[in-house]
Amino acid sequence: MYFNRRILDEASNHFNPLLERLNYLGIYSNNLDEFFQVRVATLRRMIELEENMHPLNSNSKKALKKILKLNEIYTSDFESIFLELNAELQKESIFLMNESELSAEQEDFMHTFYSEELSNSLFPILISRMKVVPELNDKSIYLAVKISDSEKKAKNNKKEYALIEIPTEEFSRFIVLPSSDNKICIMFLDDVIRYCLPRIFAQFNHDKYEAYTIKFTRDAEMEFDNSAYQSVLDRVSKGLKSRKSGLPVRFVYDRDIPADLLHFTEKLLKIDKNDIPVSGARYHNLKDLMSFPKLNRYNLKFESQTPVPIIAFEESISLISLIRQKDQYLHYPYHSFDNYIRLLRESAINPEVKEIKITIYRLAKNSKVIKALICAALNGKKVTAIVELLARFDEKSNINWANKMQEAGIKVILGVEGLKVHSKLTYIKARNGNIACIGTGNFHEGTATVYTDFTLMTAHKSIVDDVERVFEFIEQPYLNPTFKQLIVSPQFMRKKIMNLIKSEIDNAKKGLPAYIYCKINHVVDEKIIEKLYNASKEGVMIKLLIRGNCSLVTGVRNLSENIQVVGIVDRYLEHSRVMIFANGGEERYFIGSADWMVRNLDYRVEVFTPVYDPKFQKQLKTVIEFGLKDNVKGRIVDGTGNNVRNIGDDAIPFRSQEELYNFYKDNYNKSVLKSGKEVILIKH
Repeated sequence: MYFNRRILDEASNHFNPLLERLNYLGIYSNNLDEFFQVRVATLRRMIELEENMHPLNSNSKKALKKILKLNEIYTSDFESIFLELNAELQKESIFLMNESELSAEQEDFMHTFYSEELSNSLFPILISRMKVVPELNDKSIYLAVKISDSEKKAKNNKKEYALIEIPTEEFSRFIVLPSSDNKICIMFLDDVIRYCLPRIFAQFNHDKYEAYTIKFTRDAEMEFDNSAYQSVLDRVSKGLKSRKSGLPVRFVYDRDIPADLLHFTEKLLKIDKNDIPVSGARYHNLKDLMSFPKLNRYNLKFESQTPVPIIAFEESISLISLIRQKDQYLHYPYHSFDNYIRLLRESAINPEVKEIKITIYRLAKNSKVIKALICAALNGKKVTAIVELLARFDEKSNINWANKMQEAGIKVILGVEGLKVHSKLTYIKARNGNIACIGTGNFHEGTATVYTDFTLMTAHKSIVDDVERVFEFIEQPYLNPTFKQLIVSPQFMRKKIMNLIKSEIDNAKKGLPAYIYCKINHVVDEKIIEKLYNASKEGVMIKLLIRGNCSLVTGVRNLSENIQVVGIVDRYLEHSRVMIFANGGEERYFIGSADWMVRNLDYRVEVFTPVYDPKFQKQLKTVIEFGLKDNVKGRIVDGTGNNVRNIGDDAIPFRSQEELYNFYKDNYNKSVLKSGKEVILIKH
């Protein structure tokens, strides 16, 4: 909740472009949905367990109470910000219209739009005549409709109640209307349907129509029958069906809805007080603001940032040969994900490449990664894809991709029983030397444009051999492998990280350099936190960039005085994981896929790799130093949830993501100049 609050703060930040502020509201809403689907749903299950075991001491109930209180406060702020942004849009001649504000031309447009496009996508459910509970989609929003007669026409005052799913899978949530005088008029699809209610229900011969948005969130946990003799694919497919009928955990409704319609709807859907009813404003599911029309108003968006080229990649005919000469790295989105696609494409057609192995957690909708792998298989390469079917909310997509790859002759392994494969690995076996890629984020060209992530490309033999061993373990989980270079969970990661922290404690006691710099998404593991507190007490300086959940409390006397935590919310989602340990003056650098959470350390296949290239090490240090210095988008994370700006000692504004982009651009320009001089010298 505290992390999501920082996103809400960005929506209210007047220094952000107007359409980006709307986008932040959409991100906040989307995050909140997933939070209720997963975290609050888990809390609900824990409460039931605790009430049976410890009825007077339910910590989960206290946590839920705090969450709901925060949600009430944040919802009020959200609505105020949305109203403020609506007013700001009007100043830019962008108007969000409702069904009562249309001109004659716009009404004609609405009638045509309904007749030619919308009508065949609306399927009202007459709930006043139903005997069974309808199966509703919790990813959708519905209009709860009350159909009656006005006082002029009322005779027997008969009423009908209906539900209409708003078809956002087929249409944009925002319909751009005809407009003039340089105005842009936009209407929520909800209001389009409200306008069309007399036509939708014409056969009832009533004259009064009221429609109010409702939305509910289900428990997203999937139920598995582990006793059944089924393949993993069958069990996950069946589990997806169970999610559709998961218990409600939140019911959101328009606070202006008539009491009779609300009561009837709640009764029909079997909503009770434990399902967390939340009253709200007219519009819900505002995650759709993430797809608000662009309108060609580039002045209302962040300035476009073209990925910075890498001169070594531009000058190289073969990336495989380049990587064998020297480690290469990519930092998305500052560098283009196309560089990784290029490596896969080269591997697919290069005669010396014999085999490709890859771990897949999430993929883009039209994945070029999969196209490259299929190409490799068709060219006679042996291709193995480890597909994690339990990547939450991507299960269906991953099942489809798994089937397509199998049809193309790719060997598909559907994860490891009891463990999620969350590591980001690619292994390329070739006649003249093998190479590997180890990343912090998914091989996903979509998220690579908005998530900050690293990929290391290396031919370092002991690292590449370890990557191969990880694949062997996934394929044969009964093996007990050892790793010389990689830090791998669930076998060794927890112990290794604890030992790395312990080494800093020992060095601090000896008077040697002792510090920990870390960039990570979540820090909630109690044992790791306890070790960090111990390190702080012994004088180890700990500086952390934590994007999301942080259970550390900083600044506590004799406990965490030496711990500093900064969180950054900006145009890109901070996602990379980096660890730097002083190691007595001989620093050790790591990048990888794991956060400091129980699930990552004990119940997933995760990988951190050491980084040996001095240039890459320097870059990792720069990324963390820039983040800690960020006094524009950086916020102090101290356990209070206040999210105070990270002012620091420097009065000059410093925005880390912007500075990093300029840093890469400057380095590229210098490389071009240097390259040009070399070319001239060769010509002479």
